Amino acid sequence: MSTMSIATNPPRKQASPLVYFLGLVMALFIGILIFCYVITKRTNPVFLDEHGKPVNSQSAHTGH
Repeated sequence: MSTMSIATNPPRKQASPLVYFLGLVMALFIGILIFCYVITKRTNPVFLDEHGKPVNSQSAHTGH
């Protein structure tokens, strides 16, 4: 029987600061998207016609 040593994992390299920076940018971007989604869900927009009068958003508006 031969004496074979079990290969160990190579030493781990330290992550580049760029990886942490890009992770932070991605987390910030996702946070902004979530914030914008929440804000737009809370709004109650009022659509105005060309004269500044509110338009019922459920009906199709046809011009005269």
